[in-house]
Amino acid sequence: MKKTKLYYIAFGLLVILNSSCSKVDNYPAPSNTIKGSTIDAGTGNTVQTEVGGSGTRVKLLETSYSANPTPYYFQSMQDGTFDNTKIFAATYKISVEGPFVPLVVTDNVGNVVSDESQNVVIKGTNTVTNLAFKVEPFLRVDMVGTPVFNADSTVTVQVKITRGTANPAYQLDITDINLYVSNTLYDGNNNYDPRYSKLTSYSGSTGTSLLGQTISITTVGGALPQQDVYFRVGARINAGLDEYNYSLPLSAKYP
Repeated sequence: MKKTKLYYIAFGLLVILNSSCSKVDNYPAPSNTIKGSTIDAGTGNTVQTEVGGSGTRVKLLETSYSANPTPYYFQSMQDGTFDNTKIFAATYKISVEGPFVPLVVTDNVGNVVSDESQNVVIKGTNTVTNLAFKVEPFLRVDMVGTPVFNADSTVTVQVKITRGTANPAYQLDITDINLYVSNTLYDGNNNYDPRYSKLTSYSGSTGTSLLGQTISITTVGGALPQQDVYFRVGARINAGLDEYNYSLPLSAKYP
């Protein structure tokens, strides 16, 4: 009798566990897609960024069940586009955060002053939602011409940096202008070869005085390796952030 009772108890627990697991597994995996781009409102070009904590990120607030939801973030790609294929069906408030004037502005006590988020309702499965956010970048960083190999096999690039916004809160001094060198296309402050990259910091208005000028920057460390290399310039303002604005990357073939 004891063995029979133990058998039925064990069988009952197994049924309960299987039932519990089946309830959890019944939820379909997220299959919807949110994709799009962060666009410079003044030029129509995507805002160049980097991957990681200092790059552009997409912020989702699921408002279906809560008026104060926990934010969910995913990173933009370096070219200013984003694509996430694992989104649940729900109602979202979506914005982007990065090296540009914030889309959501709050006052000193946390009250929302302005909000350019987009409200999106996603239904069903395997749907694709395309979004475009127009922003004002802190800076515009544009390469001028193409990289030039010098006689000693260093490389010189030319770049022009201008303001991307007239917002007085972000008319701040430039603190850094860096030339990044890498053997990968999208180099940046989190991905560069320190042997050849030229990093320059500025104090006061010294960096700001270079706005609108064509600046020449030459790699350091002597002759570059005999392989294809990529160059990208990043600059940032003194906004208390680590966020850089970037140029498009350019490549150069070793002569």
